[in-house]
Amino acid sequence: MWLTLALLIIPAFTGVAGQLLLKVGMSQMGSLEISMAAVPSIVLRMATSPWVVGGLFVYVSGIFFWLLALNRVDLSYAYPFASLSYVLIFFSSWLMLGERISLSRVMGMIVICLGVVLVARS
Repeated sequence: MWLTLALLIIPAFTGVAGQLLLKVGMSQMGSLEISMAAVPSIVLRMATSPWVVGGLFVYVSGIFFWLLALNRVDLSYAYPFASLSYVLIFFSSWLMLGERISLSRVMGMIVICLGVVLVARS
């Protein structure tokens, strides 16, 4: 039981860590002009950014644990745990990136948490 929960929660944390790294890396690039001519340059900048590469590695590494979790439980049970990443991103963005949060967003996060608790208890 505890191992299965860990296998469901680890991908949420690796996903959040990966997203935070990706955000930092992309923010450091400044405003990017998006056009067909600019795509090769943008891809090169992304591929050579340690933040972006590291973020992708961390994000993708969570898939290993997710696949192990899917081997043990129904997808309909496992998938609501993925919504934990919404909540973790919400608070991590506020704490680590200084993003602003509104009361309506807080209420939405509470609803998500309650939903995950209900599914986990089923």
